[in-house]
Amino acid sequence: MNDAAAPGRLRWAIAEGYIPGRSHGPAPDLESHEACCVLNAGDEPAQVRITLYFEDREPVGPYRFTIPARRTRHLRYNDFADPEPVPRDTPYASVIESDRPVVVQHTRLDSRQAENALMTTIAYPG
Repeated sequence: MNDAAAPGRLRWAIAEGYIPGRSHGPAPDLESHEACCVLNAGDEPAQVRITLYFEDREPVGPYRFTIPARRTRHLRYNDFADPEPVPRDTPYASVIESDRPVVVQHTRLDSRQAENALMTTIAYPG
């Protein structure tokens, strides 16, 4: 599928982000985490940049990723390291920008208690 026909947008936003500081299960499978799944259905690799926004400090980023053509990639915010790790127990929001159309879905696993909570939603295409 050529990039012009590929589903998606160049900019997405996830207004709600939070990585709990503790977990009740074995890592990495049941470790509390945030993730965004990025789908690149086009014929060219997508260069993706994620910037985080906070309530009480300046934004951090961009975190940079390549999503190969006709592939999906799950990006766990827990694993982000450069320019700095994502803080735990801290609310944040994300803006995801790409040079090719992509689709972004957001997921959180909260395993602070034995009864895990999982939520997912499509990001806002802006």
